[in-house]
Amino acid sequence: MCKDAGHTIHRHQHHLGWDNSNEPVLRIAPGETIEFEIFDASGGQLSSNSTVADVVSLDFGKVNPVTGPVHIDGAEPGDSLKVTLESFKPSGWGWTANIPGFGLLADDFQEPALINWSYDPDSLAPALWSDKARIPLKPFTGTIGVAPAEAGLHSIVPPRRVGGNMDVRDLSAGTELYLPIEVAGALFSVGDTHAAQGDGEVCGTAIESPMSVVLTFDLVKAENLAFPRFTTAGPVSRHLDEQGYDVTTGIGEDLFKGAQDAVSGMIDLITKRHGISAVDAYMLCSVCGDLRISEIVDQPNWIVSFYFPRLVFA
Repeated sequence: MCKDAGHTIHRHQHHLGWDNSNEPVLRIAPGETIEFEIFDASGGQLSSNSTVADVVSLDFGKVNPVTGPVHIDGAEPGDSLKVTLESFKPSGWGWTANIPGFGLLADDFQEPALINWSYDPDSLAPALWSDKARIPLKPFTGTIGVAPAEAGLHSIVPPRRVGGNMDVRDLSAGTELYLPIEVAGALFSVGDTHAAQGDGEVCGTAIESPMSVVLTFDLVKAENLAFPRFTTAGPVSRHLDEQGYDVTTGIGEDLFKGAQDAVSGMIDLITKRHGISAVDAYMLCSVCGDLRISEIVDQPNWIVSFYFPRLVFA
């Protein structure tokens, strides 16, 4: 049963970048529940009618807005903020783009590309890509965190100790997330909602989709958490597992290079098997394929694997 929100924060109440001097848009007590309306990662610059030309003209000063911040009464440095992700209300549309200069294989894919997605926000049936692929959906928050102690404005783009742009697919409905608090009141914000993403978000974008999320807040006093942690409500990949996976690997002394090799191998496999372009295969890998470290003890070489769910092309 979905928990009712006692407050709503609208998407126009957002900010760009982490800054502990931002005034809170709401003050709450521990135990309260809030509905957040959230922009897509473009900050509303892209829409269901966008073209590749709109990707080229993106203003990066406006990307990744986060709704908030929220002040939690009694939150102090050294405490942890427990955030329960109660539910999501998806919009039914989204986008995936290859943005020049961004992504795991940026040197190989230097031209912009765009996929416009339409999906059923109620049933969350797999999103269709042409007549070839079906992408299972799993809404989650890409950016979720609290203000850092260091003064000044800090970019949303990299994740950090207090959370931020973590892009962890399993921060979905039912998950309990714990964030280290560095400033009084915590100053929590959330944004960058996705309808689907593979672990790694290899091209740099998922199915970027505006939606609303309902969250409940509690405090764990004096936990002194080093980094975020979370607890899932149950299995995390059942929506992808049904027909197994095709898996490619990268092997060597450099984990980043191994990840690139594993993804490149999967792109080659998909293009040969299904007759689609390499950039389309790259973007599909980003929305539903998973990067995994398979072995990191048999030095000097490590193994990175890339898992692509077979049901996508079934």
